[in-house]
Amino acid sequence: MTSKQPLPVRLTRTGQPLFPWHHFTMYFSSTPRGARLARRLAGERLDAWGIPYGSDAHDVLTLIVAELSANAVRHERAPGRDFRLRLSTEGVTLRVEVTDSRGESIPAPAEPSNDLEGRRGLLLVAALTDRWGWYPCIDGPGKTVWAVLDVGLS
Repeated sequence: MTSKQPLPVRLTRTGQPLFPWHHFTMYFSSTPRGARLARRLAGERLDAWGIPYGSDAHDVLTLIVAELSANAVRHERAPGRDFRLRLSTEGVTLRVEVTDSRGESIPAPAEPSNDLEGRRGLLLVAALTDRWGWYPCIDGPGKTVWAVLDVGLS
């Protein structure tokens, strides 16, 4: 009997991509509960895709989902509107996208203030990912904030 070892989160020595193509999309209520559920389901999905709980990539990606989901909830001011979470992997690229219906607020990292709680979310996203950005929705009001994490070679 062999024990099942978790997959490392990096390329194999042969240069073959570790992750086959995966995609997950779900809508969540624009509430703190919806943001928590998005983070939790993202963590479960990543583990199912071979990015195990407790790995650096898993921890970083769930933190990114938590920050972007919290921002969507915090800045969404239209009652009854949901935000959308998309996760995808291809090769060694892991992508998180969060779409909300508020298009007029442009996401930008801001220096945290000593007297304010918060304002560190996009600074964390920028520091932990290889690249991030946003684009306006073409099919209605809103914007999508995205972040990409490229996993290195072994």
